[in-house]
Amino acid sequence: MSFTQMEMPPRPTVFDFHGVSMIKMFTDNWDNIQNFKARPDDIVIATYPKAGTTWVSYILDLLYFGHLGPERQTSIPVHERVPFLELYVPPLLIGTDLADNLPTTPRLIKTHLPVQLLPKSFWEQGCRIVYVARNAKDNAVSYFHFDRMNNAQPEAGDWSTFLQEFMEGKRVFGSWYDHVNGWWEKKQTYSNLHYMFYEDLIEDCGREIDRLCSFLGLSPSVEEKENVRTSVTFDSMKQNKMTNYSTIPIMDHTVSPFMRKGKVGDWKNHFTVAQNEQFDEDYKRKMKNPDLKFRYEI
Repeated sequence: MSFTQMEMPPRPTVFDFHGVSMIKMFTDNWDNIQNFKARPDDIVIATYPKAGTTWVSYILDLLYFGHLGPERQTSIPVHERVPFLELYVPPLLIGTDLADNLPTTPRLIKTHLPVQLLPKSFWEQGCRIVYVARNAKDNAVSYFHFDRMNNAQPEAGDWSTFLQEFMEGKRVFGSWYDHVNGWWEKKQTYSNLHYMFYEDLIEDCGREIDRLCSFLGLSPSVEEKENVRTSVTFDSMKQNKMTNYSTIPIMDHTVSPFMRKGKVGDWKNHFTVAQNEQFDEDYKRKMKNPDLKFRYEI
């Protein structure tokens, strides 16, 4: 039976969970998530969905484990190397179990949880956290196309409906504003948090890799760094079956590829003038912190 003939389960609906819009796939294992035992050398990659999670996951994986040889690079998808902590699709994809059973050290673990829902053991163990933020307009566009193609997510609806829900924090993982602001505020009091911007990565990936190495205390050779940089270009990752999510049947790449454009400023192809004005007004109300600034073009 081909993938297109497979019976797809109905799309989930969001509900309020501790003040955050969620779906069961990320809350059904909640006790195990909250009681997760972090280790001091764990590294967490935290993002709002579609803000560069896979990109930074792959950069870190190559920096730490690129030396383990080509077989790992061609046989283990990035979502197995960097488990998604709150994902719960039993029996195979249980994020907490996948993280517990990682054979590599340090463990690289990804999450989309807002800062207040991260399991407390990560803070208690002083784990290093890499947070990636992306400007709200491009993030909304990318999330829209992702929800169109990912049958495990709620229906995207049309663009104007989606955008309204995005602004209201009604998409999975809640408000973009709360997410980026909450993690930014945490950075002020928690020194082991490195806050990065998607736009900076697009502008100069090599520079951002240097900053990551400095934060993580890594000193790869020039050659190793160059190897990472060329492996993580958008085109390389889009062609790479281990990073482009083409092995996941629940995602319909004929609707939209998982790795779609990887650009800054694609929002201009989606927002109408009226939508943009409304968005800007709403943004001014919700983005209270003058120090947290995003770029909408490069």
